[in-house]
Amino acid sequence: MALDRITLSDFRNHAATELSGTARFNLLVGENGAGKTNVLEALSLLAPGRGLRRAALGEMARSGSTAGFTIGADLMQEGEPVRLGTYLELASPGRRRVRINSAEATAAALAEWLAVTWLTPAMDGLFTGSAGDRRRYMDRLALALDPAHALHSTRYEAALRERNRLLSDQREPDPSWLDAIEAQMIEHGSALMAGRARLVEALAVRLAQMPAEPFARPALTYMPGAPEHEGGLSQALYDGRRRDRAAQRTLSGPHRDELDVIHAAKRVPAAQSSTGEQKAMLVAMTLAHAALAAQGRASLLLLDEVAAHLDPVRRAALFDQLRSSGAQVWMTGTELAPFESVASEAATWRVAGGCVERV
Repeated sequence: MALDRITLSDFRNHAATELSGTARFNLLVGENGAGKTNVLEALSLLAPGRGLRRAALGEMARSGSTAGFTIGADLMQEGEPVRLGTYLELASPGRRRVRINSAEATAAALAEWLAVTWLTPAMDGLFTGSAGDRRRYMDRLALALDPAHALHSTRYEAALRERNRLLSDQREPDPSWLDAIEAQMIEHGSALMAGRARLVEALAVRLAQMPAEPFARPALTYMPGAPEHEGGLSQALYDGRRRDRAAQRTLSGPHRDELDVIHAAKRVPAAQSSTGEQKAMLVAMTLAHAALAAQGRASLLLLDEVAAHLDPVRRAALFDQLRSSGAQVWMTGTELAPFESVASEAATWRVAGGCVERV
């Protein structure tokens, strides 16, 4: 299962782009600023969420566009295409719409057809950045394994905002209102925590099956922001009402979760490892997740400027593991040289000024 006949209309610097005749490996080559990453961003929007740049929707429409943007792709399944599409109407800039086989659908429905994950230079700071970055990372990976994860995340965040609003109000919150809101937080927050725990466990198992070299193997630990046992989140929210009221925010729950990562061989926290070791661990996690995501659904792996920053040994190992991952792979680079060993099995396009030409 793979994507083909990909179309971009008025998206970023692409006025009208089509990519057909795709392969397992797909290469986008061109100078910096040509629009290569824009193609990857468009593909990342064929999943729920804000895409690999987490940009505002209005920013994605091509400068000068009066209508908005449109992205489409055929998902080939047993020789028959399923048309996936997402679009933005500038008249409604706060919400992108989704169509599946020309019928209106929700963004969450895209995840039932396609698992999308990516690795970009902006993610190099994952281990040294905020815990919120790592929670979003876990949720994106969990969504690729379980389409329902997005719903739990969205509804938990909505209930959390409402609870925090009540806690920060000058008036004492009505206990019955807190009961009702906390019931939603418990239902969706418990599912959110369970999804993250399953993800980390599955990643750990997959990483243990992978070679320890040339990519440094990370050891992962999920650290929940509330007790995981049955009723744990419920009790934590109830017991914390007075404390949370004083703080004017909720201090326990999955919004306080953390992903702990250490260099397995050196027993050193990832944040204290070298830049090269951090990159190698992130690549290992990406490869492990790609193999998991490709089980049962079509899987797309987007790698932005990854190969150029690896030495020849690691580059060869990357391509070998990508071949067996089961995912359709899209990679960008400024030149073809780093992809020489996979060029014969790849579809290649040269990108310049938002124009795409098959090589």
